[in-house]
Amino acid sequence: MIANKTDALKSRLSIKKVTLAMLGIFLVCIGVAFNNNTGLGNDPVGIIYDGLRVAFSIPIVQLGFVSNFLNIGLIIILMLIGRHYVNIGTLMYLIPYGLFITIGSHLYPMIFTDTSLITRCLGGATGISLYYIGISMFVAADIGVDPFNGFMLTIRDRTGWSVRRSKVTFDLALLTTGFLLGGKFGAITIITALTTGPTIQALGGWIQKHVFNERKG
Repeated sequence: MIANKTDALKSRLSIKKVTLAMLGIFLVCIGVAFNNNTGLGNDPVGIIYDGLRVAFSIPIVQLGFVSNFLNIGLIIILMLIGRHYVNIGTLMYLIPYGLFITIGSHLYPMIFTDTSLITRCLGGATGISLYYIGISMFVAADIGVDPFNGFMLTIRDRTGWSVRRSKVTFDLALLTTGFLLGGKFGAITIITALTTGPTIQALGGWIQKHVFNERKG
């Protein structure tokens, strides 16, 4: 029994999967930072980071610091009410997340050097694309869940709701809280709220099939 669990864990944590998951986290963070810098809105997770940043008058380039603070808080809560959702994937998300967002926050003005609407739209399109690809890679690697999804799944367990209902409710709570705190709501917020789910399902399935040679049951 122990040997079987060990073999399963080794299979789940292969070098290929860990590498892809880490690359996915990096792309997610760059995407979140790019979206935030456009001033055209944030994704449902980015808006809560931005809201806290605005509420505490923290410079935009320090968005990574805010993300780390919130993610640590979520993990502490998960350790108390949903410990089984804290795993290698959760810790992988936490450790480099703030640093990667900080890199993205500094990288954006180096690439998109003016503040015209066209440039900001291009920055937003880039940010959204990186965000989608990154999440899809992390999901396809299947090595665990990030702190936000761990918290959402805990809500599902406690309420008996479906994953869909729990996800929609949680995202609406993030959007509302982030907006009330001063987070930027805009076109990017609407686009990502409406299209993230189906896009990740399609991209994640493609990566599992063509990169890992796996199929969802």
